Amino acid sequence: MTAAVQPTETRVPPPEADRPRPISAPASPADRAFRGLLRAAGLSVFALMGLIAFFLLLRGTEAFDAVGWSFLTEQRWRTAAHSFGIAAVLPDGILIAVIALCIAVPVALTAALFISEYAPVRLRPTLISLVDLMAAIPSIVYGLWGLFFLQPRIVGFCRWLAVHVGGALPFLEVRTGDIATSYTSSTFIAGTVVSLMIIPIITSLSREVFSQAPAGEREGAYALGSTRWGMVRTVVLPFGRGGVIGAVMLGFGRAMGETIAVALIISPVFRLSWHVLENGGNSISSLIALRFSESDSLSLSALMAAGLVLFAITLLVNVAAGFIISRSRSGASTSD
Repeated sequence: MTAAVQPTETRVPPPEADRPRPISAPASPADRAFRGLLRAAGLSVFALMGLIAFFLLLRGTEAFDAVGWSFLTEQRWRTAAHSFGIAAVLPDGILIAVIALCIAVPVALTAALFISEYAPVRLRPTLISLVDLMAAIPSIVYGLWGLFFLQPRIVGFCRWLAVHVGGALPFLEVRTGDIATSYTSSTFIAGTVVSLMIIPIITSLSREVFSQAPAGEREGAYALGSTRWGMVRTVVLPFGRGGVIGAVMLGFGRAMGETIAVALIISPVFRLSWHVLENGGNSISSLIALRFSESDSLSLSALMAAGLVLFAITLLVNVAAGFIISRSRSGASTSD
């Protein structure tokens, strides 16, 4: 006996009159004007960046035509002999930025966690204002402080590092003799001063990200018996990981472009050296600041070309940092 075949039910699409209609309110003239103003402001940023890049490229064309791609590999700076490049100054600039990050990141993250999670509520506005005030101090003040106050007092620590740690870590060796001048005006001292300048940036951005951690997840961690540090470790830090990475990259871009403080402290030399405690070093920004006033046509074009390379590196770092910050979503690391 065969089972009866049930007829298939066909669904008839609803008529046009039964479908929901999208409701959209026309924009008022004030809304359209405000939207156009915001769009123009956003596009003006791209226009200004493009004009800066075009200016540097236009003024650096003479240098690029003179030496070609060797501009990126040459370690000497002899414009009269058409032998110049940034191979000796670009690594030093990166080393200064890396040293600054190694010092600034632990201090900044600790300060951001303290302000957002541990500081009394009445004390937080004062601490936030102090961090913002530290960011407003001109770079020349940091440079003078590092030159006249920090450098004479940090020589002993640099010597201790070279004597006791330099054997295990070759980049901490000092090959110019155990005298006081061998440890002054070094890449390490310049990076230490620059670290003070990027601490406010990383602290402010990290604190803002930590303060936005979801209250429900915080309370859930406490409800499961977690301590405050346990809540910070399992909720706040994973939540703010993307923002912290972006803040560190923004600090790196800021350190790469620092000029006056590095120019005041470091003793400019044109040689590629990884010994950060030795006297001497350089960076693209300090090179431009120190050589600009005494440059002829070709030398000025070479400085513009060096500025274009620094502009491109800093722009890429900042764009990557902005992308990481924008891609970090709420609870992305704590939803598992």
